Amino acid sequence: MTDRPFYVLLGPDCAGKSSVMAELSAALPGWQTLSTDDDLVAGEHRLISQLRRNVVRDVLPGLGPTYSADFLASLLGTAVVHLRDQLERLEPDVPVLMDSYYYKILAKCRLSGLEGHPLYAWWRSFPQPRGVIYLDVSPETAWRRSGRGARLNPLEHFGDRPEWFGFESYQKNLGKLLLEETGRLPVTVVEERSGKAATAAAVREVLAA
Repeated sequence: MTDRPFYVLLGPDCAGKSSVMAELSAALPGWQTLSTDDDLVAGEHRLISQLRRNVVRDVLPGLGPTYSADFLASLLGTAVVHLRDQLERLEPDVPVLMDSYYYKILAKCRLSGLEGHPLYAWWRSFPQPRGVIYLDVSPETAWRRSGRGARLNPLEHFGDRPEWFGFESYQKNLGKLLLEETGRLPVTVVEERSGKAATAAAVREVLAA
């Protein structure tokens, strides 16, 4: 582990990480929040947001016949390297809360069929956090938050279309892989809360402790 005070916020799709990160970015004085979400990416790094949109718009619909899973992993890896670079640019005494890091991307690559890949060993060599805060959410709640599939992309469900059983199976497998990947780290599970304010408050309590 690195001596840098650095923590990762993790969870399955629609767990509320983006909302909590946005809430905490304004509510944690002295902390730095790192994410690839559009609202938390600085203007000089807009390429990261563009690549993310292009993956969803262009690559995922053509995954298989047009683009390989290797190509997808290479593109998603740009987000991982960006987060690492941002972490390394900060002063060592700045506490950091990071969204997902490489854990979720690695898990999604595995669920896309890349069970083993040379990139995984590289990502795993990056600095490790002092702890992981895992936002737990039931597949039923996540499905409801997704507009019953209306706002999902192909990396959030099994099958050609976003249907309940494909979503439920994907999210359960995703959660299992996330906890497997972080199994050697201190992981604090934040159980499902009603509303982003309550969830953000629970995360703040963990960080304060």
